[in-house]
Amino acid sequence: MHRNVLGVDVAGDWIDVFDAANDSSVRIFNDGIGSFVRGLPAGAFVVFEATGGCERLLMDRLAAAGIRHARVNPRQAREFARATGKLAKTDRVDARVLAEMGCALDLRPCQPVDAARRRLGELVARRDDIVAAITAETHRLRQAHDPFVRCDIGRMLAVLRGRRASLEKEIAGHINSQQALADEAARLRTAPGIGPAISAIILARLPELGQLDRRGIASLAGLAPHACDSGHRRGRRHVWGGRADVRRALYLAAFIASRRDPALKAARDRLEAAGKPAKVAILATARKLLTILNAMSRDQRNYA
Repeated sequence: MHRNVLGVDVAGDWIDVFDAANDSSVRIFNDGIGSFVRGLPAGAFVVFEATGGCERLLMDRLAAAGIRHARVNPRQAREFARATGKLAKTDRVDARVLAEMGCALDLRPCQPVDAARRRLGELVARRDDIVAAITAETHRLRQAHDPFVRCDIGRMLAVLRGRRASLEKEIAGHINSQQALADEAARLRTAPGIGPAISAIILARLPELGQLDRRGIASLAGLAPHACDSGHRRGRRHVWGGRADVRRALYLAAFIASRRDPALKAARDRLEAAGKPAKVAILATARKLLTILNAMSRDQRNYA
């Protein structure tokens, strides 16, 4: 278990810090985060939630100072709070809960993310935003009947598609400009179903690829089946949690690969022949594909 644990609740303009060793709380505004981090002892372990990007400043300062830290899922932190009887939710209470979570659980410290991969993540996130906007406008176009409205939506779609093309060009250029990213992207694209868009998502969203075992990487990607048993009852296994964007990308890759690659096609066919629904078979194929990609990254080899 970790020692010298500090829980940090991150807000837009400040952070609330709870020091488990001293049982003390303090609020620090963003312009003081650098001084706060520099004052931490070398053995400190900082626990905070993922807050949609607000935690980036804190993460950068901690990584630069070499302070170990863990970014946890907000849902897991709230469930831990309920399990320990803390139903109130304030910034200071959340900071205390995060510190207690760090003391009670063997949380895995975050691995530092290099600047090139971080920029790739931002580019991919922006492309995802544009793709979502294109999907929304396309639905509106189907429902619109007024000629002016339809024309206006069409112009908006043209702009959005142009922005998507520009982002895809920038993503490809950024990957090609970084040797490590270019090599990994080329390796991933030797696997069936993995094209430029999906390889970029994997590179940006799953930096742990090749560093964990097959169960750990499947759990991170949201492809690990979870039991739902009680007594004599054996419920269906479900996949949930993890990184939804990675799961969606791998599902699409598995759908394509299971139609073209003989080994993956045979695996999917066996599951469907055993009575598994098509979606379940594709999810299982996606998990098998991820296991292959994980081994490829670990061993620095192409798809065989």
